[in-house]
Amino acid sequence: MESQTGIAAVGHVIQLSLSPVFLLLGIGSMLSVMTNRLARIVDRARASEAHFKDVAPEEVGFHTDHLSTLSIRAKLINRAITFCTFTALLICAVVAMMFLSAFLEFDASLVVALLFVMAMGSFFTGLVFFLREIFIATAALRIGPK
Repeated sequence: MESQTGIAAVGHVIQLSLSPVFLLLGIGSMLSVMTNRLARIVDRARASEAHFKDVAPEEVGFHTDHLSTLSIRAKLINRAITFCTFTALLICAVVAMMFLSAFLEFDASLVVALLFVMAMGSFFTGLVFFLREIFIATAALRIGPK
């Protein structure tokens, strides 16, 4: 009879951990978007640096500003990736703590709540850095002839 109770407890913990696992899926998708943006920024910076020696003297200022903007964007997106990765780690800790509390039979509700609040704060911060990078990218956008 006790194994049935243990199985029921595990089943209950799995049910409770589904929401954080779906949250991890969403965070993973955001990380994928952010790493793709970082890769594009790095590619643009490398291409711009490669052509820097061929730039006319009157365009050096524009290219320097362009590289400076790309550097700022890379730093912002790197911070966003860092905070979102930290969020994923905290969510993993939430799930692990839920299983530990079920198996070791202790009340981890306060720890789980704190970890989750920290995760949401970290995700919020990561999204703010991501939004700031998008604002800078949009402000630097130039469409049409020079």
